[in-house]
Amino acid sequence: MPKRKELANAIRALSMDAIQKAKSGHPGAPMGMADIAEVLWNDYMVHNPANPDWANRDRFVLSNGHGSMLLYSLLHLSGYDVTIDDIKNFRQLHSRTPGHPEYGMTPGVESTSGPLGQGIACAVGMAVAEKVFAAQFNRDGHSIMDHHTYVFMGDGCMMEGVSHEACSLAGTLKLGKLFAFYDDNGISIDGCVDGWFTDDTPGRFEAYGWHVVRDVDGHDASSIKAAIEEARANKDKPSLICCKTVIGQGAPNICGSEKCHGSPLGNDEIACARENMDWPHPPFEIPKMIYSRWSAKGNGFMAEDSWNARFKEYEKAYPHLATEFTRRMTGTLPEDFASHTSNFIDSVDVKAESLATRKSSQNAIEGLAPVLPEFFGGSADLAGSNLTRWSGSKTASSAEWDGNYMNYGVREFAMSVMMNGMSLHGGFIPYGGTFLVFSDYARNAMRMSALMGLKVLYVMTHDSIGVGEDGPTHQPVEHVASLRLIPNMDVWRPCDSVETAVAWEQAVTRGDGPSTLVMSRQNLPYQSRSTETMDQISRGGYVLRDCDGTPDAILIATGSEVGLAVEAAMTLESKGTQVRVVSIPCVEAFDRQDQAYRRAVLPPRVTARVAIEAGTTLGWYRYVGLNGAVMGIDRFGESAPGNELFDYFGFTPDNVMALVEQVMEKTSMAA
Repeated sequence: MPKRKELANAIRALSMDAIQKAKSGHPGAPMGMADIAEVLWNDYMVHNPANPDWANRDRFVLSNGHGSMLLYSLLHLSGYDVTIDDIKNFRQLHSRTPGHPEYGMTPGVESTSGPLGQGIACAVGMAVAEKVFAAQFNRDGHSIMDHHTYVFMGDGCMMEGVSHEACSLAGTLKLGKLFAFYDDNGISIDGCVDGWFTDDTPGRFEAYGWHVVRDVDGHDASSIKAAIEEARANKDKPSLICCKTVIGQGAPNICGSEKCHGSPLGNDEIACARENMDWPHPPFEIPKMIYSRWSAKGNGFMAEDSWNARFKEYEKAYPHLATEFTRRMTGTLPEDFASHTSNFIDSVDVKAESLATRKSSQNAIEGLAPVLPEFFGGSADLAGSNLTRWSGSKTASSAEWDGNYMNYGVREFAMSVMMNGMSLHGGFIPYGGTFLVFSDYARNAMRMSALMGLKVLYVMTHDSIGVGEDGPTHQPVEHVASLRLIPNMDVWRPCDSVETAVAWEQAVTRGDGPSTLVMSRQNLPYQSRSTETMDQISRGGYVLRDCDGTPDAILIATGSEVGLAVEAAMTLESKGTQVRVVSIPCVEAFDRQDQAYRRAVLPPRVTARVAIEAGTTLGWYRYVGLNGAVMGIDRFGESAPGNELFDYFGFTPDNVMALVEQVMEKTSMAA
């Protein structure tokens, strides 16, 4: 019967062999954390390799994602659909075992990880999701949502600011089913961390309100097991298990050194490691007895089968709740969502209100949330400004988890990563708000939302120089363009209450990625539309106001500048110039339309085009062409009332008309 050390050495062997074959990778963490992983996965993790999507499985996140071979080894050995050929193909093109774990690429990978610190913050979001879902669905005698969240993290994760944000909140929330294992090996890429990381990390986490198990021997199974038992006995606090380890454990000549952090060990050192670990087996060969001890298929099947039996009893007792549980965990929208939303959008159009789009956004939440119990809102301490709360908002907290809203505090980054974790957990459509200018703090998490294709909604208000007196520090002139650069991110900047309602509808119905909803502080005028035009808003760009015959010029605008374009067009037409106004609330959605539609909106023969947006001009030239012009702001703002700033920066009907006339003259000369 294989000993525990042999089981852990299987991880070490697979990791060093795969990294050597790939000629790149990070062997230090997989070899250093192998003993911790062996105890956790073989003695505590409840999961079913045959069904990686089982709703009540324990979640495991590798925050120090560069140690991906640790996770791939665990998945392969325990019986997931990760073959030895996948292991051999580590880090290669189209491999199922990429350099860092990627959600949706490898069965059993719960979250994409690699940007350090985000894994632990994501795990906090998963733990919150478990708490809220349990409060919403569990009933006396029927505990159908009851799992743990485990995360591995290293010194780099501890140094990154987002871990401070998220772990502080996790302590406040008393997330007793969250367990973080700290790989305290004292080494980072640049060497021994004593020169730049001397925090009292256990003390810091105790101050956060965590239960901390100090000085655990990360290479002794009995010590690791005792630490986990102690942590699991504490139900009211998240637990940090501080494991003293040696990076690259098993490689006798370079273990304990940064040399084994991010480079293959080399054939000679691997040979020494095999001898040191008493591992006589050839590369990529695991004895059948070790596979047998590692396999979680039998226990996983029994665990899920037992849960299925419990769920059937739950279904008998609470049929409606059981149906809702399944619907939400599968991500299916309610049957009446489409008709309800259509009626709501029609009602918004009938009201014809001129509102700040942040208020229109709140109205949209109010209109949609009653049929979307999966909505889970929040704000980074700006609820009164972002207007993310609605009449049915109920704050979830350690005192009462049956809620649908969270006060994240001033933690834009952690909020965004936690929303990723909630989305990955399943059962929720998370949305969170902050000022658009602070999307800089959240950006890497937003990028991860897009990379993983998650349905996460970002509500970004105070979208331009219209912020006014707070000045250039709070006026996001470059941020909309910056967010549009993120692949797979839909950025909606609506011009009025109707476009705002449609933007929310599209964000909710989109199934393959996140959406950023960019809203104004100031009131924006309602725009009148035909029924046909209403139906085209969802296409991201459409003709809002047309002229008779072929236009002499086309005005393209978004958000608060659409009203300016309409006003200028009306004056130009009174002077005999035929002008079409095109609103493009979402360039990504518009660019996805077929060529025929895009050409119908922006006919190629009309080359006199002007785009208007109170932000950087970057990106708009693809619509106006070389002979067109863009009215924007390619500098920082100023501190003054918002209406004065629009005049100061030239966003006036007269300036728009003058620019149109210049472009028309330029294009006529070019013709």
